[in-house]
Amino acid sequence: MTLIGMLHHRADPNNVRKSYAYAAVAKAEGVNFFYFTPGKVMIKQQIILGKAYENGQWIEKEFPFPDVIYNASYPVSDKAERIVDYLFDRIPFTSHSIGNKLSVYNKIEKAKEFKQYLIPFSNLTNEQIFYDMIKRYKKVIIKPLTGHQGGSVVYIENCGPNLYKVNDSGSVSSINKKQLLTLISQKILEQDYLIQQFISSQTNSGHVFDFRLHVQKNGEGKWVITSIYPRIGRLGTITSNMGSGGYSTYLDVFLKTEFGNSWYDMKRYLEQFALSFANHFDSLYDSELDELGVDVGIDENQKLWLFEVNWRPGPPNIFNVELDVAKNTILYAKYLAGTNEH
Repeated sequence: MTLIGMLHHRADPNNVRKSYAYAAVAKAEGVNFFYFTPGKVMIKQQIILGKAYENGQWIEKEFPFPDVIYNASYPVSDKAERIVDYLFDRIPFTSHSIGNKLSVYNKIEKAKEFKQYLIPFSNLTNEQIFYDMIKRYKKVIIKPLTGHQGGSVVYIENCGPNLYKVNDSGSVSSINKKQLLTLISQKILEQDYLIQQFISSQTNSGHVFDFRLHVQKNGEGKWVITSIYPRIGRLGTITSNMGSGGYSTYLDVFLKTEFGNSWYDMKRYLEQFALSFANHFDSLYDSELDELGVDVGIDENQKLWLFEVNWRPGPPNIFNVELDVAKNTILYAKYLAGTNEH
């Protein structure tokens, strides 16, 4: 019987909402499952003090090293990282990092096949790069290379010879060229940023939106769509992230409202893009990827643009797809265990 270990930095699985879903699905799929943290790995004895869900509670037990590890979070200390590295060299992990935004864009650009969906971008390392971009595109956004949830995204629009409109994480102002230069210099010193042409993906009522295409590998190691859903930003915001007050709704309802009679064509287009992109993107990496959250926008000409690729996407709160996500992960882990038997 396959043994899967879920690796997380939190000591108590009760504080990790999805752990119960994984334990339940594992039981239903005939797989042994336990939860553990790096600190509970006994390298000398080659055992792990993990927790199994039995009769309504998590019970600590000794386990051998599992066949596969579902690495559900980052190690949070150097010691934890050393233990995770030790396990990684010996046991298949389900998840692998895809790198930061810049390295992801560069990979896609270099491979050419999906290049036409990339928004023009540049690594923001000096003021000249910024001026070249704003001159060419009039509207740009800058975002941190490693940010998430739409944090620290700045929208800048050239409104005249010496006038710029700035929306810095929701705070809107009009500034002149000199003030703008100060702002950009500050940002460059602060952290690594990426600058991109601003692509307007807006609903008929003026809200920004994007689509999250959530794809996973299944029990046969093939990419499947777990869910596709729109994310709609509050009026006046520049990103549609849930973290900044955005919301979601059902895909069909949204598409019918926004695209009228062509709603079904748009749905098929998103589904085909999700799977063909996942297969292509997976082929750009040495390690097999297991799950992606691909964020895309649609501009006023109905052209699709790739906003971002995330390797540990959270499930949408509205759709109760936690079990679908868990089922794909558990079955994929079982598949990995099967393909790694010597």
